[in-house]
Amino acid sequence: MIGPQELIPIFAIIVLLFGASKLPELARSMGSSVGEFKKAQKESELSLKEFEKSITEPTAPKSKVQETAQKLGIDIRGKTDEQLLDEIQKAAEKPKEVSEP
Repeated sequence: MIGPQELIPIFAIIVLLFGASKLPELARSMGSSVGEFKKAQKESELSLKEFEKSITEPTAPKSKVQETAQKLGIDIRGKTDEQLLDEIQKAAEKPKEVSEP
């Protein structure tokens, strides 16, 4: 931990480098930088918690449309029920190939 005896020489060096007139501006910019950093840290922690929550929560049950599409061999990932209904309808309209004995 930095004590008051260490802070005095550090403060003196800062005054020599930047000048007394620049110190308020320097302090303001450092304060806003720290504030922005903390804000970004909180946002990233929140998004990480939301991501963890989405992974651990059980997935929603499949709709009847999704179940039917899966039974027909249609890939259901990333498709809405309307898109799946269209694909089911197209699959139903295709003539079935009849194999002769």
